[in-house]
Amino acid sequence: MDGKPLLSVNDLTVVFHTENHEIKATDGITFRLDQSETLGIVGESGSGKSVTALAILRLIPMPPAEIICGTVVFNDFQQGGKDLLRISEQEIRKIRGMKISMIFQEPMTSLNPVFNCGDQVAESLYHHFEMKRKEVRERVLELFNEVKLPNPRRIYSSYPHELSGGQRQRVMIAIAIACNPRILVADEPTTALDVTVQKNILELLQRIQADRKMSILFITHDLGLVSGLPNG
Repeated sequence: MDGKPLLSVNDLTVVFHTENHEIKATDGITFRLDQSETLGIVGESGSGKSVTALAILRLIPMPPAEIICGTVVFNDFQQGGKDLLRISEQEIRKIRGMKISMIFQEPMTSLNPVFNCGDQVAESLYHHFEMKRKEVRERVLELFNEVKLPNPRRIYSSYPHELSGGQRQRVMIAIAIACNPRILVADEPTTALDVTVQKNILELLQRIQADRKMSILFITHDLGLVSGLPNG
């Protein structure tokens, strides 16, 4: 590596415009994330944690939001550093899912209820790679095995409402790691789960990180939860 951070966020300030007010959601957020590192962003509800994550990937709706200043530099070590806030929409689409992916906090609302789980993982592979249908199906089953889903073939054909909360979150993780990203943004990935399932999901993320040498940006309101995560 060249000594530069994998991701460098500097002075990120996001505001939301309403009819009568301007609400500052983040104010000068600055941090760096290194290769294979886990970085926790901890704060209470409404403190701007998720806004920060969405702004990094330019998933925040503009308007009503506006990024009024700051840089988000991703260093992929092949093409050099890129400010994700200033590259084209076509370029950011190539990075989303492929280089930086995100797990959202409520899989029941993030997963599409009208498509089976296997096809939803396959969509990411079709978007980023030229693969035959049989190859994609085999890869999805491998991913389901990696995230420890029981009976992957059944899960492939199942719809989100047919799975438990923990199983849905594992499907979301499979989608997020499908393209072997450099950075995984985990936005409150265990909030809707009971304590036992929460522990299992955290252990899964730690194992995947170690196996793939990913960096994780872990967003949570629970300081105790993030303090138990290894720092790379």
